[in-house]
Amino acid sequence: MKRTLLLGLVLLGWITSFAQIKGNNIQISITPNHTDWNYQVDEEAVLKVTVMKGRCLLKDVKIDYEAGPEMYPDVKEQNLVLKDGTMTWKAKMHQPGFYKLKVWTAIHGKKYEGVCTVGFSPERLQPITTCPADFDSFWQQSLSDARRIPLEGNKRLLPERCTDKVNVYEVSFHNNQWRSRTFGILCVPTKPGTYPALLRVPGAGVRPYQGDIWTASQGAITLEIGVHGIPVTMPLGVYDNLAAGALNGYWDFNTDDRDKITYKRIFIGAIRAIDYIATLPQWDGKTLGVTGSSQGGILSLVCGALDKRVTFIGVVHGAMCDHTASLQSRACGWPHYFYGQKHPNDMKVKVSRYYDGVNFAKRIHCNSWFSFGYIDEVVPPTTSYSTYNVVPGNKVLRPYQATGHFLFQEQWDEWQQWIFKQLNIQQ
Repeated sequence: MKRTLLLGLVLLGWITSFAQIKGNNIQISITPNHTDWNYQVDEEAVLKVTVMKGRCLLKDVKIDYEAGPEMYPDVKEQNLVLKDGTMTWKAKMHQPGFYKLKVWTAIHGKKYEGVCTVGFSPERLQPITTCPADFDSFWQQSLSDARRIPLEGNKRLLPERCTDKVNVYEVSFHNNQWRSRTFGILCVPTKPGTYPALLRVPGAGVRPYQGDIWTASQGAITLEIGVHGIPVTMPLGVYDNLAAGALNGYWDFNTDDRDKITYKRIFIGAIRAIDYIATLPQWDGKTLGVTGSSQGGILSLVCGALDKRVTFIGVVHGAMCDHTASLQSRACGWPHYFYGQKHPNDMKVKVSRYYDGVNFAKRIHCNSWFSFGYIDEVVPPTTSYSTYNVVPGNKVLRPYQATGHFLFQEQWDEWQQWIFKQLNIQQ
């Protein structure tokens, strides 16, 4: 017994110390001379590179670097030695866009990286993609066809997740065809009354969901959905196996057919989630928001564009915007369908325009909040900013320049505070 206890304490100590590992002793920092990271076209940006070890400059360090318009660097150099561990780089663009400097070094076999991306008149950026003439009729007909199928919602209480303030359920309802269902976690305040509603839509991947219990406890109905037509409360291993197997690369499935592409079911599933919320007697019938990041960002745009019941959307580094920009050598949004392709499939190009966030953004008239990072290499800021620029409705832009495809705590807090304000929840 004592031996088992001792072993447990040793393992606990090892796990605790392991969990505290954070960051690197060697860091590459790239700092622009404008605090907002923005410049005017033809203005010179000055970027200061520092390579540090233990927060002190690392002398005689050898670096590789590349620089130029994001995703299309036009300057590359290897094995440059920085005598004092610093370098100054000057950049200029003659048209609106984003310019990236990326620096690497390898020390004792370990690679370190630094990146900085600055904007040149980004408020003037416009998307490259075009909109099909039948875009509106295609989506109107697609939703009409889906709604011929009754929702037939199912609801299962999850007692282990419930609190004294919130009832938590796993729910499902029909999507765009018989036996194709959308699953999610519904959280409803226990106190009798009617409430505003928030639909949380997911980023790319395959995973279970917990539900937004906190927001519900503050006085709102929340529904967090999955997009793969499978229950969202199974063991994690099930999702890992699907992600590596049947659902691996699902974003590339049937991209040459606008009716069979995976995202038709996913986009319609998000709208059907709004249909489901509208059936709940606890919904106040007035306030309904949609929010998400990355893939969830495009889904928020879709809902805001296609459903007039949506009163606000929150979009964080929204994916799937300006797919065809790369055909004109400009940064394109995830999943970078045509990046590096000289002769893309014509049908895939045509289909992509029905599933481009830009064409949904142009139809957004509800309140909207946008945030993204300048060093995001998954969803480049060129696509995020140009998409924001075409939104006609009341909108807020809150970039956090030093973020990539992740969030700072302050960014998350501001995002949630804006949502609470839209829901009229007092904190």
